[in-house]
Amino acid sequence: MILIVTSQRDLTSDFIVLELQRKGLAYLRLNTEELPKGAFYCRPEVDDAWHFDLQGVSFDLSRVKAAYFRRPGTPEPLSDIHEAEQAYAAVEWQATLQSLYWAVGDRWLNAPHAIALAEDKIRQLTVARRLGFLIPETLIGNSPVAAQAFAAERRVVGKPLRNAVVKGQRTDRVVFTSRVHIDAQTDPLSIRVCPLILQREIKKRYDVRATVVGDRVFAVTIDSQGHPETEVDWRKTSAPDLAHSVYVLPSEIARKCIAMTRSLGLRFGALDFVLDPEGQLWFLEINPNGQWAWIETRTGHPIAAAIVAELAQIANEQATAGDLATA
Repeated sequence: MILIVTSQRDLTSDFIVLELQRKGLAYLRLNTEELPKGAFYCRPEVDDAWHFDLQGVSFDLSRVKAAYFRRPGTPEPLSDIHEAEQAYAAVEWQATLQSLYWAVGDRWLNAPHAIALAEDKIRQLTVARRLGFLIPETLIGNSPVAAQAFAAERRVVGKPLRNAVVKGQRTDRVVFTSRVHIDAQTDPLSIRVCPLILQREIKKRYDVRATVVGDRVFAVTIDSQGHPETEVDWRKTSAPDLAHSVYVLPSEIARKCIAMTRSLGLRFGALDFVLDPEGQLWFLEINPNGQWAWIETRTGHPIAAAIVAELAQIANEQATAGDLATA
């Protein structure tokens, strides 16, 4: 059985479910926000002795041969208990989930701990450079002096190291990659407040998204330069319908995409590049658990089928390992 760990609102998992059904493969979709509505127990003295009863469905972890960590929801404690008890229960459920993620072990497409480590932007840029990708000149830190010197020599953009959302009392604000101007008149506190990423702005012909699944790479160009609001960050759009086109990466770049994904302990990764007017590809970042369903919808790239095939391969590897262990 293939386990999908996600939430009810995750539409991307719907693509996987449809493909699993088409292939006739057994699966369970675990929407983790619903866990408190069911019953669970485990027996640590026995491997894989985890049992769940949830909305009429029962399953044991021992049946799981491969797993896909998508977008798990926060468990929602029962509403008929006190608010303080709800907060306590939420922490206990999160602890249980972390233990479950560990118990799944090497059956993950991308293990949650590998995803967390791979989100490190400094690590990403270092690995990319070592693999031979072109990366923009970059300064990371909170030094006003260093930032001013860096910005004095080039046109720069700024982006966050990790947290792209600023929580507000009424609404949250997304922090997109943006052009920044830093000089002697810039308030030093605006830089010292926390580290940020400054990079030389690379002139764009297109943005490129390369989705790696195992040994396959599905690339598209995103025509972001026709609209002022998407020139720097193509995600910063509320109206324009940006054109997407299938793009064939140079074989050397495709191999490096696969190598980078593997070096981060992943089987799946979504890599972002800039394609400049001279045809050079510049690595920006890798999202170890990135969205991809919109690419399949827009271009026909069979990403869901590739992910299901990779999960089936993991399941076969587990079966082979089990056979060897009992031989």
